Amino acid sequence: MIYALLAWEFFKIGLFAIGGGLVTVPFLFDLAQKYPWFSTQELTDMIAVSQSVPGAVGINMATYAGFTTAGFAGGLVAVLSEVLPSMIVIYTIARLLNRWHENKYVSAILGGIRPAVLALILYAGWSITAQTITNWQTLGLLAILVLAMRLYKISPIYYIVLSAVIGVVLHLV
Repeated sequence: MIYALLAWEFFKIGLFAIGGGLVTVPFLFDLAQKYPWFSTQELTDMIAVSQSVPGAVGINMATYAGFTTAGFAGGLVAVLSEVLPSMIVIYTIARLLNRWHENKYVSAILGGIRPAVLALILYAGWSITAQTITNWQTLGLLAILVLAMRLYKISPIYYIVLSAVIGVVLHLV
């Protein structure tokens, strides 16, 4: 039963996660409220891990959530269920796009979806911020990192490694 539930929930996430992996975050927060699979704190950790390892964020998070819930098989079910809607949609779009790409209704639909995707990403950022900024140290680190990223255009890997080191040194939780 848990596999069917994982498949259904992650299929829905995959179906509506238009715009990339971070769009899955609000859906995962809903899952954390709806099921005892993982807490919102664990979800925040999941996001940090997913951002820190190679691969698509949404897939990494589905793997982590599924594995945490039901082991290896749960991770596999969650990933396949999340990817399946995209595969169906991409296949369908690829078959129809050449025929309909200049249609005013298709353009209007895509124009309406873009703000929704942005809203989902902003909501995900807000939710992560609320879980992450727990004291003045984490707020200060956030401010310093945002300023550094604005001033120094270096690989995000350096910021992740630097933040991990600072977290260990300052015992941030």
